[in-house]
Amino acid sequence: MDSIFILFVGVVIVVGGILGFKLHPFLALLLAALVVALLTPVATVELFYLSKGNSTAEALKLAHKSIGERLATEFGNTCVKIGILIAMSAIIGKSMLESGAAERIIRAMLKSLGVKKAPIGFLISSFFLTIPVFVDTVIFLMMPLAKAMGLRLGKNYLLLVLCVIAGAVMANSFVPPSPGPLFLVGALNVPIGLMMVCGTLLGLCTITVGYFFAIWANKKYDIPLRDSPDARLEEIQKIANKDDSELPALGFALLPAVFPLVTICIRSGVEAFATPKMPLTQFDFLNKLIDFVLFFGDKNIALFSGALFALFVLAKQKKTMKDGMTAFVQTALMSGGGIILITAAGGAFGGMLQQTGISNHIADLTKDYQMALIPLAFIITAVVRTAQGSATVALITASGILSGMAQNANLGFNPVYLCLAIGAGAKLVPWMNDAGFWIMCKTSNLTEKEALKTIAPMQTIMGITGLILIMIAAQFFPMI
Repeated sequence: MDSIFILFVGVVIVVGGILGFKLHPFLALLLAALVVALLTPVATVELFYLSKGNSTAEALKLAHKSIGERLATEFGNTCVKIGILIAMSAIIGKSMLESGAAERIIRAMLKSLGVKKAPIGFLISSFFLTIPVFVDTVIFLMMPLAKAMGLRLGKNYLLLVLCVIAGAVMANSFVPPSPGPLFLVGALNVPIGLMMVCGTLLGLCTITVGYFFAIWANKKYDIPLRDSPDARLEEIQKIANKDDSELPALGFALLPAVFPLVTICIRSGVEAFATPKMPLTQFDFLNKLIDFVLFFGDKNIALFSGALFALFVLAKQKKTMKDGMTAFVQTALMSGGGIILITAAGGAFGGMLQQTGISNHIADLTKDYQMALIPLAFIITAVVRTAQGSATVALITASGILSGMAQNANLGFNPVYLCLAIGAGAKLVPWMNDAGFWIMCKTSNLTEKEALKTIAPMQTIMGITGLILIMIAAQFFPMI
């Protein structure tokens, strides 16, 4: 059966189920994944596993697993990536809100930037934090601060949320050592330093456009900060009215967020630029110290450490809570568990779509188009990204098609522009088949409709802006 038709069926089930029949997203996504798997021939699934580098025997074995097992595997693969992160981030977020740590950070930011520049502070912070840190991690850590700032200001919550997302997603597309750009520089043989400089400049331009869109959306849509399982608003409001002396010291307030970010940054830098099997220094004790830091730089361990620090700050601030810490953590984990289930179901749906061969189908449809390579790279990536949800798969597909052309001596422009065009195309169009969409939606407490009206168009506009700027730069500075 044609993969485009299967994609259409899956889209109808997800969108119709959630928006039309008011199904819980978890059920709608699993139902769509199941139907997509039922419609996909076993031979197509076998070809998919062969394309992933499996041997013929392995591909045959994997393809003949039951649909339920394949569905559960994709569900579990997503949980592997985000399960601990979301659970620990739920504890960090709830603890920082209720201990007053988030409020302390917000007051410090307001003091240094002023009220009017607070959204810009969120925008720039999330952009530069995402360069060495996974985008999901930054969103998990920044969103509680956006909630606290929204309560503090009493307005502009949507603006703050969109600023966090805009900065994070664009750095994730353009600037190594973020995983996507790091893959592209290797696949298209582009110097990492050049990609870092060009990606940073392009990213700052696109997030500026995203900022103006966020201002417009904030004025058009009156989306308040709603009550959520993370923390009851009336309790946070009480914290917002407290005197500075009743809040944690700034150093303790920053610890749950800064420790994970710093250790992850260090690990990312070492992994990007160091030789893995060689000692980093001639001194054994320094190597052991670096190994110790790298251990805590694992994203799962870093977030777990951050959660412990957050609970320590909470217990220190609210000494009467020590006996109720188990119940507190239980409440936090329940809120995070819902996000994990929805996100993993979105990953399962995307995984089932990938097994239809949709990426290869789209690559075949576009390979003979007689158009410039830069917009072609953008279009291929955008179509694959929208069709199956995974930005990583879209990046790999586009780079696989264009890698040979990128190394052509007669290309006429630096291949870094192809890398940037692929990164820009990976922003189009986030919706229900994307696990990241659900993370942004649920951590911000936006409804699906609200996210589709705000987050999706903002990312699309930033991606298109990126393409326009890339083509202008390639025209005037082709051989940078």
